[in-house]
Amino acid sequence: MPDALSLRSVLANCEPLQRLQVRLAETQARMDAVRPLLPPALSACVKAGPLDDESWTLLASNAAAAAKLRQHAPRLSAELQRRGLKPSTVKVRIVTTGNS
Repeated sequence: MPDALSLRSVLANCEPLQRLQVRLAETQARMDAVRPLLPPALSACVKAGPLDDESWTLLASNAAAAAKLRQHAPRLSAELQRRGLKPSTVKVRIVTTGNS
């Protein structure tokens, strides 16, 4: 029976997983940059979403949070641009949980 591979070994040898790991780190860096700009109550309703070549998406837990987050989007985009984090375009989406 072959030896089990460690997770670290698998990650080191799998290019798609490496790219995913890089994207997750980039998304977290953006969230770390903008979270201090959000009011605490709003911040609790927001999660980092997907990052692509054109934009970064923030996920709001409800419509009210999404509306407020859209008001903050220009300021958040400016902060990302100031820090050299591209793309600096921020999109907002509402995420609903499937608990119904």
